[in-house]
Amino acid sequence: MLIKSLAVGQLEANCFIVADEKTKEAMAIDPGDEPDRIIEIIKENNLRVKYIVCTHAHFDHVGAISDIKDETGARIVIHQEERELYNGARDHAAFLGYELEPLPEPDMLVNEGDKLEIGDLKFEILHTPGHSPGGICLYGENVVFTGDTLFAGSVGRTDFYGGDMNKLKKSFSRLMSLPPDTKVFAGHGPSSTIKHEKASNFFMEEI
Repeated sequence: MLIKSLAVGQLEANCFIVADEKTKEAMAIDPGDEPDRIIEIIKENNLRVKYIVCTHAHFDHVGAISDIKDETGARIVIHQEERELYNGARDHAAFLGYELEPLPEPDMLVNEGDKLEIGDLKFEILHTPGHSPGGICLYGENVVFTGDTLFAGSVGRTDFYGGDMNKLKKSFSRLMSLPPDTKVFAGHGPSSTIKHEKASNFFMEEI
């Protein structure tokens, strides 16, 4: 498995390019900005992007979707309960002083337990609301991509529209039940492991 990460945009959201090294089939997770940098990685590694996955629809995680879709033809994937925020991403960006291009219609509305496959790699959709109503994590191959649900040492905020602290607590608790050696790739900041988060994340006191 190939995992390439880059922090994009003024808010330095992590975009991940994940690929089966044998088949070169790939997915782009949270392409929030700087599409040229993302496309460069795709081309350098001769990847065929099958999915563009949005862990959630806040503008800093979706800003480059149009360009990546135009370049690759990949299918845009969001959770069905994130549709309202996806449709309102431009307004959310404008409210915070950022510009966002119109977003293409999503191609796949996923639910808890759905699977995404790229080559021989399989990832399960975990519905993890709290930061947003349709927030998802992608779990498989001993890694989990957590978006803004879980960070190294912290969690996502709940004061945006659709945030819910009680739901975030349940989602956090669920992630902490994953195998301890699962590597965590978060939407902002460094990577971690479930074991490390159970030992050091301040939010453990909340569950």
